[in-house]
Amino acid sequence: MFGTSGVRGPIGAEITADLTLSLGRALASEGADLVVVGRDARTSGEMLEHAFIAGAAECGADVIRIGTNSTPTIARSAEWLGADAAAAITASHNPPTDNGVKLWTSSGRAFGRDRRERIERRVREEEYEFAAWDGIGSIRERDTYERHREELRTSVDIDAPLSVVVGVGNGTGRLTADALADLGCEVSTLNGQRDGRFPSRPSEPTAEAIRPLRTHVEAVGADLGIAHDGDADRMVAVDGDGRVVAGDTLLSVFAREAATDGDRIAVPVNTSLAVDDAVAEVGADVVRTRVGDTFVAERCAEPGVVFGGEPSGAWIWSGETPCPDGPLAACKLVELVSRRGPLADLADEIDGYPLRRGSVSTDHKRRVLDRVEAPLRAEYEGIDDRDGLRVETDNGWFLVRASGTQPLVRVTAEARTDAEADGLFEEAMAMVEERADPAPAPDRT
Repeated sequence: MFGTSGVRGPIGAEITADLTLSLGRALASEGADLVVVGRDARTSGEMLEHAFIAGAAECGADVIRIGTNSTPTIARSAEWLGADAAAAITASHNPPTDNGVKLWTSSGRAFGRDRRERIERRVREEEYEFAAWDGIGSIRERDTYERHREELRTSVDIDAPLSVVVGVGNGTGRLTADALADLGCEVSTLNGQRDGRFPSRPSEPTAEAIRPLRTHVEAVGADLGIAHDGDADRMVAVDGDGRVVAGDTLLSVFAREAATDGDRIAVPVNTSLAVDDAVAEVGADVVRTRVGDTFVAERCAEPGVVFGGEPSGAWIWSGETPCPDGPLAACKLVELVSRRGPLADLADEIDGYPLRRGSVSTDHKRRVLDRVEAPLRAEYEGIDDRDGLRVETDNGWFLVRASGTQPLVRVTAEARTDAEADGLFEEAMAMVEERADPAPAPDRT
């Protein structure tokens, strides 16, 4: 039921009001007495929000409803409001046809595996602890948007305000524009009106999807551009020339700035070796995790891990918040550019390697991975299988893994030259594509 980032899928087919009601019941039955509930801008969000609240209250939990907000606002509100947990009704960067639920602890960290499994077991077995008629939970409303806005204002110090374009993409990332304006920046937005159909561009801020932002930044001479996904837990950056800064490069820039001698940085297994090189310059080390911000967040809770990030755009500053916070990342980046110079120059300081990423669509992703494993093990030794199959070669590495949130098998390859990276990527992609045809038996994964 739970993927790497909560429960997520198409409305009506996988995500229903009945399922969401059950998740609310299960959370309260697991002992959450006070729960914060919010949602992103998706058109199905209000329906699911009501269902979740009803389930939680039905099993005795008091609920604080904070309405439409970014996911980091919802997650951080658990601590601000003294709640036992928070629930975000969101499908993050998925298309508008999808929705889901992501659960957060009292500190604002995503639920770990044990808690997710307990929730899933209660839903599967319909094991709920219903409250008596006079023990049903209360429901009240609070606004934490301004609290998050104030936290952002005090998290950075911008001496030389910049010109910034924020590509909201009809999601919940307007918070970034407001906070940067408070800090004195000249801010303009693209598609700042909330619309859960995401009519201006796809929710996921890929380089192609945010092409209008890139064009606008260059045309108006802005210092940089910021793009968020639908729930603003991700942040992607555009330099003053309208070029998207590669995720691994931005991760290197952030990590090198956050770390000092002896510190550690948490990154997933599909991250470029450029990050290792960047943090080594300041005497820090990299620790690798499974792919998914929940796994990065878990490592960020360990002593000495000062920062964690994913090339997809999730950034965690361990000393400030345990969840990915796109608006915070945007403010941190603007602060860095105001002190150190143009984003393009900061990116050019990172020595990168040729990196290739792609994916193959399939409704049988776990079975495809099983089919790929045997020929890989027959050809290569020392395969890292903590998350998918990572293969080290003399020239580089490649990773084949099932997406935790979408019906995809993802392929990543990196090497020291373009030709070597292309060769590894093409080898891995061909192996996956050959085995991606649906099998006649039903997929039970």
